[in-house]
Amino acid sequence: MRASFLGCPIDILTMAETIDLASKAMRGHQRLQHVALNVAKFVNMRSDPVLAADVANSDIVGIDGMGIVWGARALGLPAMSRVTGVDLLRELLEVCERESFRPYFLGATPAVLHQAAQRVRDKHPSLVFAGLKHGYFTSEQESDVVRDIRASGADCLFIGMPTPRKERFLAAHRDELGVPFIMGVGGAFDVLAGAVLRAPLQMQQFGLEWLYRIYQEPRRMWWRYARTNTLFASVLAYRHH
Repeated sequence: MRASFLGCPIDILTMAETIDLASKAMRGHQRLQHVALNVAKFVNMRSDPVLAADVANSDIVGIDGMGIVWGARALGLPAMSRVTGVDLLRELLEVCERESFRPYFLGATPAVLHQAAQRVRDKHPSLVFAGLKHGYFTSEQESDVVRDIRASGADCLFIGMPTPRKERFLAAHRDELGVPFIMGVGGAFDVLAGAVLRAPLQMQQFGLEWLYRIYQEPRRMWWRYARTNTLFASVLAYRHH
């Protein structure tokens, strides 16, 4: 079910429904682009037209953040749960192993990327990667990266590059990649590699993962979350008046 949340499209889907749509896209070779929406992305969309257009043009706008769930509920939308990017990635890797789909990982540093891929292979021994490419390529190398993805015959592409670089890459090349299911996964490769720990389950349930991220990387994360959470609260409050 697609709804409008403060002018932003969102798809109110369960994890199972999202996996089903992704699997159908891969089986039928139909392009399906998934974007995970959290508070930071929602706030940044308001001042970044490329990011806003990428979200609006995505086939699935999944609810990744508890802040979005609570905000949607406050506006009377039936958002019951979120589908986090890293959990969806893990579930889809199981689908890939089971149905012999071949994923392509794009993003992160070479070390994190290869550690993440190794851990995936350890857990899913029969899974075959279509390709692996770190995210530190130059604009001159971009066409080579696009060519490699296209030639790999990947069934799904998971992009672990920061916003808005990922969105700009997709806006420029989405139609030439030739991959059925495309999804941005933020920092999920770091989590798969064990380089960044996820918040304890209780903190996840209470929507406090941002606090745990600040605890892990205070200097980098403090201002980012302070700014976006404050702006989000003010947008919601304004809407309620």
